[in-house]
Amino acid sequence: MVQLGVNIDHVATLRQARYRGSNAVDRGEPDPVRAAHEAELGGADGITVHLREDRRHIHDRDVELLRRLVKVKLNLEMAATEEMVGIACRLRPHTSMLVPEGRREVTTEGGLDVVGQRSVLSGVVSRLKEAGMIVSAFVDPDVSQVEAAAGVGFDVCEIHTGPYAEAFGVCGGDMRREELIRSIDDVAAAGKRARELGMRFNAGHALNYHNTGVIASLGGIEELHIGHAIVSRAAYVGLRSAVAEMKRLINDAVGSAGA
Repeated sequence: MVQLGVNIDHVATLRQARYRGSNAVDRGEPDPVRAAHEAELGGADGITVHLREDRRHIHDRDVELLRRLVKVKLNLEMAATEEMVGIACRLRPHTSMLVPEGRREVTTEGGLDVVGQRSVLSGVVSRLKEAGMIVSAFVDPDVSQVEAAAGVGFDVCEIHTGPYAEAFGVCGGDMRREELIRSIDDVAAAGKRARELGMRFNAGHALNYHNTGVIASLGGIEELHIGHAIVSRAAYVGLRSAVAEMKRLINDAVGSAGA
Protein backbone atom coordinates (compact mmCIF):
# COMPACT_ATOMS: atom_id res chain seq x y z
CA MET A 1 0.00 0.00 0.00
CA VAL A 2 1.29 3.44 -0.93
CA GLN A 3 0.51 5.96 1.78
CA LEU A 4 -0.56 9.56 1.24
CA GLY A 5 0.93 12.43 3.20
CA VAL A 6 -1.07 15.64 2.75
CA ASN A 7 0.84 18.91 2.84
CA ILE A 8 -1.38 21.63 4.34
CA ASP A 9 1.03 24.57 3.96
CA HIS A 10 -1.23 26.34 1.50
CA VAL A 11 -4.15 26.30 3.89
CA ALA A 12 -1.92 28.55 5.99
CA THR A 13 -0.98 30.54 2.87
CA LEU A 14 -4.65 31.38 2.43
CA ARG A 15 -4.87 32.43 6.06
CA GLN A 16 -1.82 34.67 5.77
CA ALA A 17 -3.27 36.36 2.69
CA ARG A 18 -5.91 37.93 4.95
CA TYR A 19 -4.42 38.01 8.44
CA ARG A 20 -1.15 39.33 9.83
CA GLY A 21 0.73 39.15 13.11
CA SER A 22 -0.86 37.46 16.11
CA ASN A 23 -4.30 37.50 14.46
CA ALA A 24 -3.06 35.01 11.92
CA VAL A 25 -2.39 32.22 14.38
CA ASP A 26 -4.90 33.15 17.08
CA ARG A 27 -8.04 33.94 15.10
CA GLY A 28 -7.16 33.68 11.41
CA GLU A 29 -8.86 31.29 9.06
CA PRO A 30 -8.69 28.79 7.53
CA ASP A 31 -7.01 27.01 10.42
CA PRO A 32 -4.33 24.44 9.41
CA VAL A 33 -5.17 22.35 12.47
CA ARG A 34 -8.77 21.97 11.37
CA ALA A 35 -7.51 21.25 7.87
CA ALA A 36 -5.37 18.41 9.23
CA HIS A 37 -8.43 16.92 10.91
CA GLU A 38 -10.40 17.08 7.66
CA ALA A 39 -7.49 15.48 5.78
CA GLU A 40 -7.38 12.65 8.33
CA LEU A 41 -11.11 12.04 7.87
CA GLY A 42 -10.52 11.92 4.13
CA GLY A 43 -8.01 9.11 4.60
CA ALA A 44 -4.64 10.89 4.86
CA ASP A 45 -1.94 8.64 6.27
CA GLY A 46 0.18 11.60 7.29
CA ILE A 47 0.21 15.39 7.56
CA THR A 48 3.13 17.47 6.27
CA VAL A 49 3.99 21.08 7.07
CA HIS A 50 7.04 23.17 6.22
CA LEU A 51 8.12 25.58 8.94
CA ARG A 52 10.12 28.13 6.97
CA GLU A 53 12.65 30.59 8.31
CA ASP A 54 10.45 33.54 7.29
CA ARG A 55 7.23 31.90 8.63
CA ARG A 56 5.44 32.81 5.39
CA HIS A 57 2.66 30.32 6.00
CA ILE A 58 3.02 27.77 8.80
CA HIS A 59 3.89 29.26 12.21
CA ASP A 60 5.45 27.73 15.29
CA ARG A 61 2.10 27.54 17.10
CA ASP A 62 0.62 25.61 14.17
CA VAL A 63 3.32 22.95 14.46
CA GLU A 64 2.95 22.75 18.23
CA LEU A 65 -0.81 22.22 17.97
CA LEU A 66 -0.47 19.75 15.12
CA ARG A 67 2.04 17.69 17.08
CA ARG A 68 -0.44 17.40 19.93
CA LEU A 69 -3.60 16.84 17.89
CA VAL A 70 -2.72 14.97 14.69
CA LYS A 71 -3.67 11.30 14.94
CA VAL A 72 -1.58 10.11 11.99
CA LYS A 73 2.09 10.71 11.16
CA LEU A 74 3.34 14.28 11.31
CA ASN A 75 6.13 15.14 8.88
CA LEU A 76 8.00 18.40 9.48
CA GLU A 77 9.80 19.81 6.45
CA MET A 78 12.68 22.02 7.52
CA ALA A 79 15.99 23.55 6.57
CA ALA A 80 19.10 22.15 8.24
CA THR A 81 19.54 25.18 10.51
CA GLU A 82 20.25 25.34 14.22
CA GLU A 83 16.88 26.98 14.87
CA MET A 84 14.90 24.33 13.01
CA VAL A 85 16.84 21.42 14.49
CA GLY A 86 16.13 22.83 17.95
CA ILE A 87 12.40 23.09 17.22
CA ALA A 88 12.26 19.58 15.80
CA CYS A 89 14.13 18.09 18.75
CA ARG A 90 11.73 19.83 21.14
CA LEU A 91 8.49 18.88 19.38
CA ARG A 92 9.61 15.51 17.99
CA PRO A 93 7.42 15.03 14.93
CA HIS A 94 7.36 11.48 13.63
CA THR A 95 9.50 12.45 10.63
CA SER A 96 11.76 15.40 9.92
CA MET A 97 12.49 16.00 6.25
CA LEU A 98 15.45 18.17 5.37
CA VAL A 99 14.91 20.38 2.34
CA PRO A 100 16.79 23.27 0.72
CA GLU A 101 15.21 26.64 1.36
CA GLY A 102 15.36 29.93 -0.54
CA ARG A 103 13.65 33.10 0.60
CA ARG A 104 12.56 34.12 -2.87
CA GLU A 105 11.12 30.78 -3.96
CA VAL A 106 7.37 30.23 -3.89
CA THR A 107 7.79 26.58 -2.96
CA THR A 108 10.80 24.30 -2.54
CA GLU A 109 12.64 24.11 -5.84
CA GLY A 110 15.24 21.41 -6.32
CA GLY A 111 16.55 18.76 -4.01
CA LEU A 112 18.96 18.93 -1.12
CA ASP A 113 22.63 18.88 -2.11
CA VAL A 114 23.70 16.04 0.16
CA VAL A 115 26.89 15.44 -1.83
CA GLY A 116 28.09 18.97 -1.18
CA GLN A 117 26.97 19.19 2.45
CA ARG A 118 27.90 15.82 3.89
CA SER A 119 29.72 17.09 6.98
CA VAL A 120 26.99 19.53 8.03
CA LEU A 121 24.13 17.15 7.32
CA SER A 122 25.77 14.26 9.13
CA GLY A 123 25.64 16.14 12.43
CA VAL A 124 22.08 17.31 11.85
CA VAL A 125 20.84 13.84 10.97
CA SER A 126 22.51 12.37 14.05
CA ARG A 127 20.84 14.90 16.35
CA LEU A 128 17.40 14.33 14.85
CA LYS A 129 17.72 10.55 15.03
CA GLU A 130 18.93 10.71 18.62
CA ALA A 131 15.76 12.65 19.43
CA GLY A 132 13.72 9.73 18.11
CA MET A 133 12.71 10.91 14.65
CA ILE A 134 12.76 9.23 11.27
CA VAL A 135 14.90 11.51 9.10
CA SER A 136 14.22 12.05 5.41
CA ALA A 137 16.17 13.78 2.64
CA PHE A 138 14.35 15.52 -0.20
CA VAL A 139 16.68 14.87 -3.14
CA ASP A 140 16.66 15.15 -6.90
CA PRO A 141 16.29 11.88 -8.87
CA ASP A 142 20.05 11.51 -8.91
CA VAL A 143 21.66 8.28 -7.76
CA SER A 144 24.76 10.09 -6.47
CA GLN A 145 22.59 12.17 -4.12
CA VAL A 146 20.79 9.04 -2.95
CA GLU A 147 24.09 7.31 -2.21
CA ALA A 148 25.34 10.35 -0.31
CA ALA A 149 22.11 10.37 1.73
CA ALA A 150 22.70 6.77 2.74
CA GLY A 151 26.26 7.61 3.76
CA VAL A 152 25.08 10.50 5.92
CA GLY A 153 22.57 8.27 7.70
CA PHE A 154 19.17 9.30 6.36
CA ASP A 155 16.35 6.80 6.88
CA VAL A 156 14.31 7.97 3.89
CA CYS A 157 14.90 9.45 0.46
CA GLU A 158 12.00 11.47 -0.87
CA ILE A 159 12.62 11.73 -4.58
CA HIS A 160 11.83 15.11 -6.13
CA THR A 161 9.15 14.56 -8.78
CA GLY A 162 9.17 18.15 -10.07
CA PRO A 163 11.17 17.29 -13.22
CA TYR A 164 8.79 14.40 -13.93
CA ALA A 165 5.74 16.64 -13.44
CA GLU A 166 7.24 19.22 -15.79
CA ALA A 167 7.88 16.58 -18.45
CA PHE A 168 4.36 15.20 -18.00
CA GLY A 169 2.89 18.65 -18.63
CA VAL A 170 5.08 19.35 -21.65
CA CYS A 171 4.23 15.97 -23.17
CA GLY A 172 0.55 16.06 -22.26
CA GLY A 173 0.99 12.74 -20.47
CA ASP A 174 2.00 10.98 -23.70
CA MET A 175 3.82 7.92 -22.35
CA ARG A 176 5.57 7.33 -25.67
CA ARG A 177 7.49 10.60 -25.47
CA GLU A 178 11.16 10.02 -24.75
CA GLU A 179 11.57 12.89 -22.29
CA LEU A 180 8.66 11.67 -20.18
CA ILE A 181 9.88 8.09 -20.20
CA ARG A 182 13.34 9.30 -19.15
CA SER A 183 11.95 11.36 -16.26
CA ILE A 184 10.00 8.36 -14.95
CA ASP A 185 13.05 6.12 -15.26
CA ASP A 186 15.11 8.66 -13.28
CA VAL A 187 12.65 8.59 -10.38
CA ALA A 188 12.44 4.80 -10.49
CA ALA A 189 16.24 4.38 -10.57
CA ALA A 190 16.76 6.75 -7.64
CA GLY A 191 14.07 4.98 -5.63
CA LYS A 192 15.48 1.57 -6.44
CA ARG A 193 18.92 2.65 -5.27
CA ALA A 194 17.47 4.07 -2.05
CA ARG A 195 15.88 0.73 -1.28
CA GLU A 196 19.06 -1.17 -2.12
CA LEU A 197 20.86 0.98 0.43
CA GLY A 198 18.28 0.25 3.13
CA MET A 199 16.32 3.50 2.94
CA ARG A 200 12.64 4.06 2.36
CA PHE A 201 11.55 5.32 -1.04
CA ASN A 202 9.09 8.24 -0.92
CA ALA A 203 8.30 10.82 -3.59
CA GLY A 204 6.68 14.19 -3.96
CA HIS A 205 6.50 17.68 -5.50
CA ALA A 206 4.13 18.97 -8.17
CA LEU A 207 2.07 15.79 -8.16
CA ASN A 208 -1.59 16.24 -9.05
CA TYR A 209 -4.72 14.32 -10.04
CA HIS A 210 -3.39 13.73 -13.55
CA ASN A 211 0.23 12.70 -13.02
CA THR A 212 0.27 10.92 -9.66
CA GLY A 213 -0.82 7.49 -10.88
CA VAL A 214 2.40 6.80 -12.76
CA ILE A 215 4.55 7.52 -9.71
CA ALA A 216 2.24 5.59 -7.37
CA SER A 217 2.67 2.51 -9.55
CA LEU A 218 6.48 2.45 -9.26
CA GLY A 219 7.87 -0.56 -7.46
CA GLY A 220 8.77 -0.17 -3.81
CA ILE A 221 7.44 3.32 -3.23
CA GLU A 222 6.05 3.81 0.28
CA GLU A 223 4.68 7.35 0.53
CA LEU A 224 3.61 10.20 -1.71
CA HIS A 225 3.52 13.73 -0.32
CA ILE A 226 1.04 15.98 -2.10
CA GLY A 227 -0.18 19.42 -1.10
CA HIS A 228 -1.01 22.15 -3.57
CA ALA A 229 -3.14 20.02 -5.88
CA ILE A 230 -5.23 18.69 -2.98
CA VAL A 231 -5.74 22.11 -1.37
CA SER A 232 -6.66 23.53 -4.78
CA ARG A 233 -9.18 20.76 -5.38
CA ALA A 234 -10.59 21.37 -1.91
CA ALA A 235 -11.70 24.83 -2.98
CA TYR A 236 -14.35 23.08 -5.12
CA VAL A 237 -15.20 19.89 -3.25
CA GLY A 238 -13.90 20.32 0.31
CA LEU A 239 -10.68 18.99 1.80
CA ARG A 240 -12.07 15.71 3.05
CA SER A 241 -13.39 14.83 -0.40
CA ALA A 242 -10.24 16.06 -2.16
CA VAL A 243 -8.06 13.79 0.00
CA ALA A 244 -10.38 10.81 -0.48
CA GLU A 245 -10.29 11.35 -4.24
CA MET A 246 -6.49 11.33 -4.26
CA LYS A 247 -6.40 8.23 -2.08
CA ARG A 248 -8.68 6.39 -4.53
CA LEU A 249 -6.51 7.46 -7.44
CA ILE A 250 -3.37 6.16 -5.72
CA ASN A 251 -4.98 2.89 -4.69
CA ASP A 252 -6.32 2.34 -8.20
CA ALA A 253 -2.85 2.95 -9.69
CA VAL A 254 -1.23 0.53 -7.26
CA GLY A 255 -3.93 -2.07 -7.94
CA SER A 256 -3.49 -1.75 -11.71
CA ALA A 257 0.29 -2.09 -11.41
CA GLY A 258 -0.09 -5.29 -9.40
CA ALA A 259 -2.69 -6.83 -11.70
